[in-house]
Amino acid sequence: MWQNTSVIDKMYQKLAIQVSLNGLSFATFDTLMNKPQMLKKIDLGKFSVTTKIEDLFAEAFSNNPELKAGYDEIIIIHNNNLSTFVPTALFDEEYLGSYLQFNTKVFETDFFAFDELGNYEMNNVYIPYVNMNNYFIDQFGTFDYKHANTILVNKLLDFSKNNEERKMFVHVSDTHFEIVVIQNQKLQLYNTFEYKTPEDFIYYIVFTAEQLQLNPENFKLELLGKIAEGDALYDIAYKYVRNTSLFDVSFMFGALTESEKREHFILLHS
Repeated sequence: MWQNTSVIDKMYQKLAIQVSLNGLSFATFDTLMNKPQMLKKIDLGKFSVTTKIEDLFAEAFSNNPELKAGYDEIIIIHNNNLSTFVPTALFDEEYLGSYLQFNTKVFETDFFAFDELGNYEMNNVYIPYVNMNNYFIDQFGTFDYKHANTILVNKLLDFSKNNEERKMFVHVSDTHFEIVVIQNQKLQLYNTFEYKTPEDFIYYIVFTAEQLQLNPENFKLELLGKIAEGDALYDIAYKYVRNTSLFDVSFMFGALTESEKREHFILLHS
């Protein structure tokens, strides 16, 4: 975390950057008013983990002076499907790689990290983009970092307080989506799926519902992330699950559209 030596110097400014293999999004926040000030998405096109991050990010930093302004706090959010949630009772920091080997290919050279969800007695174990972190160290010196799904699941659990109804949330990205099933602040299922077509999308949703004995005529499905009414993904979900709706973001502060709040839900709750 970025630290100043004097309270007088405190700027009450926070920068959050969400990174993936498609590019980055960032938001700046007024921490005194607890609201976002600006939001921007930078599409860098598909690139691999071996691509030189310096070459890709240099232009983004050059063209966006907000990324180089002074901040009291900086957080980097890693968005990939290389993560898994582990109950605290089964968690051992010495064996992080073993938790991931069942749902992703793990290499000896991989660096593993974890985020603690203390209120919910579990940890999210994941593989961060080390080359990106190294780039941001050169830019900022110090910062905090988390996995996107840590923020997603933590916030959805918060919002389910005192709600006994079992509910499915689906968070949509360009190439993958997360399914989170929650009942009264208890995580019943989390999984991530890659998709190419709307048929892929609805197949995994219906299959997951069947495994949990959720009746498509009854259970509530709430969609967030990169999705809107009229999208092919929304339409096919609405066709097969009766109680389909977009996640309500009206409670979120800031001069942003509902579509922006829904797509950047994770970034805005960092």
